Amino acid sequence: MGMTMTQKILAAHANLPEVKAGQLIEADLDLVLGNDITSPVAIHEIEKMKVDGVFHQDKIALVMDHFVPNKDIKSAEHVKEVRDFACKNCITNFYDVGEMGIEHALLPEKGLTVAGDVVIGADSHTCTYGALGAFSTGVGSTDMAAGMATGKAWFKVPSAIKFVLKGKPAPFISGKDIILHIIGLIGVDGALYQSMEFVGDGIGYLSMDDRFTIANMAIEAGGKNGIFPVDEKTKAYLKDHATREYKVYEADPDAEYTAEYEIDLSSLRPTVSFPHLPENTKTVDEIDEIRIDQVVIGSCTNGRLEDLKIAADILKGKKVAKGLRVIVIPATQQIYLDAMDAGYLRTFVEAGAIVSTPTCGPCLGGYMGILAHGERCVSTTNRNFVGRMGDVTSEIYLASPAVAAASALTGYITDPAKD
Repeated sequence: MGMTMTQKILAAHANLPEVKAGQLIEADLDLVLGNDITSPVAIHEIEKMKVDGVFHQDKIALVMDHFVPNKDIKSAEHVKEVRDFACKNCITNFYDVGEMGIEHALLPEKGLTVAGDVVIGADSHTCTYGALGAFSTGVGSTDMAAGMATGKAWFKVPSAIKFVLKGKPAPFISGKDIILHIIGLIGVDGALYQSMEFVGDGIGYLSMDDRFTIANMAIEAGGKNGIFPVDEKTKAYLKDHATREYKVYEADPDAEYTAEYEIDLSSLRPTVSFPHLPENTKTVDEIDEIRIDQVVIGSCTNGRLEDLKIAADILKGKKVAKGLRVIVIPATQQIYLDAMDAGYLRTFVEAGAIVSTPTCGPCLGGYMGILAHGERCVSTTNRNFVGRMGDVTSEIYLASPAVAAASALTGYITDPAKD
């Protein structure tokens, strides 16, 4: 039996001719990632190991993005601890205020992740880099520490589910609608510890930003990772952003999959995930008028330039609904500058929104947009668990930038096609 794309990457990094689902392997790592929340724990663990430094100063990335700029004394102390560790160990890829961005947008932009890589990160949305044809997955801080010390990690080789994407998406259908549809279809544990492998002619219609969004939310279906084939769009992106060589892996024709789903992209409608699980999806056609108090456009899922363009095009020359708070968060400094040059930031401010420095901010209930008792938010983030963004009685509705922007104009969840 042949191997899936993920299995081929893992076999190569384990120096094995082949691997099978369920097999336990030790694989070499191309990059180890941590942020301001998870890195301090890993640093404490690596200190216990009494190792002499890290395995490779260029293959560790420490990105200060969750509570940065620091929101309180505790977050400031966490960042200081990571900053001191990075300085002591001469970590090349340390990103602090002025250089930082949301980690899963920043690393591809900086060319730190390429096709064929094996990447672990002490953040569950590390699966984002599968959009580039890499195997990337989230791990705990202890595994991050071991990775920083040894450059290796243990994996149980995942089985895989094949998602065949067919057809051309209609206007206003983005990667967010596609992945929310899939999660609604299979559930939040439908791909538990499996590789979600995306194939089909529909991929050709998806931008790299769409693919990043889809891979980013593989974890919301329980996936070990999400991964896309390397096509011309991927190669063009890597040419623009990366200097390292990359390697293309393809699934064998006789690779084994535990399930196969066919998704007709042309039939999808804008999709919204209702509280309090990403699987609670409805299309805009199924939604009654639901009044909202806040809109957030940003995060590692939907804070890229294309996302901001979609929102700006809808908001241009208009005003957000009276009494509604709209927070826009470009995912990196470069995206911030590009959005500024394109006039998107002026559009947001003139519409009555605010624009933040790159940060995870309100996504995890950190700061800059915490919800009060009973408040509702339409958000382009990735999770809508109880209390995720504030008070336990608040509600989060996950949506695309188009739905979020259209809803910002009306004050209730709105079909962008009817804006």
